[in-house]
Amino acid sequence: MISDTKARSLVKGISWRIVGSIDTFVIAYFFFGKTSIALPIAIVEVFTKILLYFLHERIWNKFQFLRENDTLSNFRSLMKGISWRFFGTIDTMVISFIISGNPLASIKVGLSEVMTKILLYYLHERFWRKFIRWGRLHVEVPVEVDAK
Repeated sequence: MISDTKARSLVKGISWRIVGSIDTFVIAYFFFGKTSIALPIAIVEVFTKILLYFLHERIWNKFQFLRENDTLSNFRSLMKGISWRFFGTIDTMVISFIISGNPLASIKVGLSEVMTKILLYYLHERFWRKFIRWGRLHVEVPVEVDAK
């Protein structure tokens, strides 16, 4: 069984947030046309999304679904990206609306992120799986022996 440490989940969250914040800033700037709106959205997301990402990683860590098989782990990365994007999109829409007061543009920002973030998240997951072994544990699961 493979398990990730809490420290690995936290560092992955920080590295992902750097990538995600840049993407959020670019998209928010596109729709609002103002750095004075796009920058606060990206900055607030740093804090909300690191917490949300950490919780998301810890929940996924509870499931071994497709983790052991290198071929199927690509599908696991995709599933994680889709589940994360659901929560991330809602967070982006809410933050954008609170900062801008513009509900339509906030929805556009959130929905535009769906495809870019799924792709970027997938690439982030693959990078961490292939190149960063730190914080990844291989835990032996005891096998029950029938004493008959």
